[in-house]
Amino acid sequence: MPVDEIDVLILGAGINGAGLFRDLCEQGLKAVIIEKGDFGSGTSAAPSRLIHGGLKYLETGELGLVAQSTLERNLLLRNAPHLVRPLPTVIPIFSWLKGIGAALRTLAGSKSAPRSRGALLIKLGLAMYDFYGARHRVMPRHALWSKARALRAIPPLTPRIVAAGTYFDATVRHPERLVLELLRDGIAAQEGAEALNYASIAGTDGRTIHIALPGGGQRRFQPRVVVNAAGPWIDGVNAQLGAPSRLIGGTKGSHILLDHPELIRALDGRMIYFEADDGRICLVFDYLARALVGSTDIRASDPETVRCENEEVDYLLQSLQALLPGLSFDRSQIVYAYSGIRPLPNSEGVAPGLISRDHSAPVAEPADNRVWPIVSLVGGKWTTFRGFAEEVADMLLKRLGASRRASTRDLAIGGGHGFPTDAASRKRWLDETVRRTGAMRERAELLLDRYGTTAEAILACEGAGPPTWIPDAPGYTTSEVEWLTRTEQVVHLGDVVMRRTTLAITGSLSRNGLEAVADVVAGVLGWSAERRLIEIKTTLRTLVSRYRLRLLE
Repeated sequence: MPVDEIDVLILGAGINGAGLFRDLCEQGLKAVIIEKGDFGSGTSAAPSRLIHGGLKYLETGELGLVAQSTLERNLLLRNAPHLVRPLPTVIPIFSWLKGIGAALRTLAGSKSAPRSRGALLIKLGLAMYDFYGARHRVMPRHALWSKARALRAIPPLTPRIVAAGTYFDATVRHPERLVLELLRDGIAAQEGAEALNYASIAGTDGRTIHIALPGGGQRRFQPRVVVNAAGPWIDGVNAQLGAPSRLIGGTKGSHILLDHPELIRALDGRMIYFEADDGRICLVFDYLARALVGSTDIRASDPETVRCENEEVDYLLQSLQALLPGLSFDRSQIVYAYSGIRPLPNSEGVAPGLISRDHSAPVAEPADNRVWPIVSLVGGKWTTFRGFAEEVADMLLKRLGASRRASTRDLAIGGGHGFPTDAASRKRWLDETVRRTGAMRERAELLLDRYGTTAEAILACEGAGPPTWIPDAPGYTTSEVEWLTRTEQVVHLGDVVMRRTTLAITGSLSRNGLEAVADVVAGVLGWSAERRLIEIKTTLRTLVSRYRLRLLE
């Protein structure tokens, strides 16, 4: 069996691994990234879907993290405008002066989180947030609303408030696609770069790493450096590589999505970022016409079995009811729920909410018969993936005797390349694309918003004339799903409905719709009738039991 000699082997294709892969490929290094499941299917598929500057990190004195986070948020708004959008945010305030003493104690090292953050504290925090977000600013500054104005803007809000703060952060509409686009950009940037999903470590002799592929095949790699980007699985992967570690002490974050038109109307495109009765910061915002509510913060260690439990559902619904007594909430409104373990550093004795969200990259140097160092990507957050990748890439370049030849700071991602950012350029893009592909203008607009400029390839695949919609899979066509399956390394039906599209998370699927999508995927991948049926049953079982999917009738 041939052995591939490469510069860097990255284990784990979540957001941190994908960001590093792209950066290394841009520098001319030969990198390979492998993922034991589908790309972006682990913790990176379970965020709050925010790209934020980390307002709450001001409380713990992590000012450097706030500075980096606000910068990276602003850069993502420019580099991935098709996926990352501004999000106006409201903070309900329940007192004028409370919380100052608790905040000072937290800054001094207290192990308990601040509670009852008053108007003065929030005003100071938002002013600091504006200051740190000044670099590459793309959004308005904060403001303070009176109680009367807040209740006029959001009538169901509890009258217990005394005021409200407003500011802007951002949301990522489809995080799994952002991971995938980073990988595709990396492959395009460097000949010989590869991204392999459903691939796992089969063994190593300390020089060669054997990778098992789906279908029974195997690859062998001899890397100069190994990067462990396995998130909450980091310690387990290091043990497989012969370098046992205790780097991770993660916490579990769960979210629910509600079918609640009244709440969506009340939010009017805003996020409410609020303090629950126990002091935990929660949020609710309009995510693709569903109300996304999160999140919990509970110590947990098993990413394989993590799911949103009944107690967490109760906590989120009760917190929402206390915030918005003018509306009603119950479990029947839930269309989807998800949970993931944050790969935070091992921090025994620290309250979950106070564990640092900063990142680090400890190195296990070569030892015994292992000839390559292992760099573990610990911690981090969605927003700062690019900056984290840049730091680690620079370290690896130095180790490998190479130098940086391209910055990723202003590098567009995927469908963000050539994305029209104003009305005039958007009109030109749509006019030209409709002329070249024969697509209907409404369809071109929808796909531009969904995929950025990658939409043109899908529209060309669909061809002229009315699109053929997939029954009971709203907004998706046969040609679109064919294109996704053929070009984006789809292996299972769940890859399509959970990660290449938003059909599952928005609760837009019926049993008939799932079967119709399966027909398209089976046709492209050449599945037998038996394989098609297995895929449908497996996907249904996962969606209903682990993600609480409410199947439409």
